[in-house]
Amino acid sequence: MASSAAAAMPQSGVPRPGVPRLPRFIGIGPPRTATSWLHEVLKGHAALPQDRKETDFFSKNYAKGFDWYRSFFRDADPRLPLGEFSPTYFISDDACSRIARDIPGCRIICSLRDPVDRAYSHWRLMVRNVWTRAPFADAVFKHNDLLESGRYGHYLANWRQALGAENVLVLIYEDLEADSQAFIDRVCDFIGIERFPIASSPVAEQRVHVVPVAPRSLRLARNARNLMGWLHDHRYHRLANSFRQSALWHFCAERGEPFQPVDSEVETRLREYFRPEVEQVEQIIGRDLSAWKTPQPGRVLDFRRPR
Repeated sequence: MASSAAAAMPQSGVPRPGVPRLPRFIGIGPPRTATSWLHEVLKGHAALPQDRKETDFFSKNYAKGFDWYRSFFRDADPRLPLGEFSPTYFISDDACSRIARDIPGCRIICSLRDPVDRAYSHWRLMVRNVWTRAPFADAVFKHNDLLESGRYGHYLANWRQALGAENVLVLIYEDLEADSQAFIDRVCDFIGIERFPIASSPVAEQRVHVVPVAPRSLRLARNARNLMGWLHDHRYHRLANSFRQSALWHFCAERGEPFQPVDSEVETRLREYFRPEVEQVEQIIGRDLSAWKTPQPGRVLDFRRPR
């Protein structure tokens, strides 16, 4: 029997009269793979959650109910398709099954990035938020999310099986670096909106949520993170966003030493670990991803680039 949520959204994505809409597309991540950039660039072209990028509804907040979820789209332009980007969904089996059940035919956007680059960028974010104090060489093998979010082949296969291969778009981060217009054109075509010139977006060439330096004070960084979480939990999303852009946030959460490149031995171990996952992705999308599988002499992981 179809759920009430699924009943609100036929597979065509057109809502029934009088029934609040649910998203036509969802970006599932994983973290640090340009989901924030996509969210910012698509503003005004798609209806996104109000004042907040990540609802984490299908992974962490499902018990709050669909009224809570729909409230993020309460002022959505009825002419635009609804969508959201929540990177926690990628490795969540619950999110995968719930979306497949509640929004059949939902379009899934899965952006992937060199798994070592991604893990390193994710670790820097964890350091900035004081979720870990361990150096990367230790943290990457101890914190489950850092490795699990790099199991691209395993989770991509799950999403394709649950939603249908035709409903899962796989994006490669390097394509964004090479040609941002072609990158966003693929997204527009996939979610069914008119293409637009990337230059029209104020953040088209910006790096979103870059974490180039560690916090100078762990205490201040933790307090800033907790305040941000409290504001979001109490639905003060605009105030939280303003705080995130303020000099006070910079003072609390940054000002420390620049992060150093990944140790070559650690990189080699990680590339061997991720190799089967990368090879599975190669088979799924029919693309050579050799650069993700072996260390490249002289290459420095560029921690200034993440979006």
